Amino acid sequence: MPLEVRALAGSEIANALQDLARLRIEVFRAWPYLYDGDAAYEERYLRGYADDPAATLVAARDGGRIVGASSGLPLEAHGDAKHLILPDAAPDRSRIYYCAESVLLPEYRGRGAGGRFFDLREEAARRAGFSATLFAAVIRAADDPRRPVVHRSLEPFWRKRGYAPLPGARLSIAWKDVGTPGETSKEFAVWMRPL
Repeated sequence: MPLEVRALAGSEIANALQDLARLRIEVFRAWPYLYDGDAAYEERYLRGYADDPAATLVAARDGGRIVGASSGLPLEAHGDAKHLILPDAAPDRSRIYYCAESVLLPEYRGRGAGGRFFDLREEAARRAGFSATLFAAVIRAADDPRRPVVHRSLEPFWRKRGYAPLPGARLSIAWKDVGTPGETSKEFAVWMRPL
C-alpha cells in the first residue's frame, strides 16, 4: 500500500505535533544526529508550528499511522535562526523559508516520501511569498567511530532537488548525544535553493 503524504492544515498541525516529537526522538537517535531527545524539550521546540500561519507540517501515513513527517516555517520564526550566520550574499533572512526536519521510519524509506516532503514545503514557501528555502544538516567527522559501516549520503538527492551548500553560512546547535553525559555543540552544513 503506498504511503499517503500530504500537508496538514489548521488544527491537524497541532494534533500531529506529538507524532512529530515521537518521530524526531526515534529517527534522530540514529546516525548522524545521535540525538538523545526528550519529550519535554520536543514539546517546547515544536510549539511554534501550531502558532505560525506560514508553518507547514507534512505527514506520511501508513493507514492512519504517521510514519514520517517534515516541517517548515519562516526562518526568523524558527528557534535555531538565532544561531545561524548567513553570508552577505544570501537573501534577506525575512525572505527565507526554513525546511526544518524530515523524519521517516527506516522501513518506509525509498518510497518517494522524501521528494514529497520537499515538494510540499517548497509549495508552502512559494504560496507565502518566500524567495528561497534553506535547511541544515549536521556534520560528523568521517572517522567518527559511531559512523555505520554502510551509510548513504543524502547529498546527491539534495543536489538533484536544486540545493547547494551556502558558502560562508555557519550554524552550531548543542544537544546531548546518545551515551554521553551532557550537551556538546555540533556544526551544520547549510544548504539553500532559490524558489
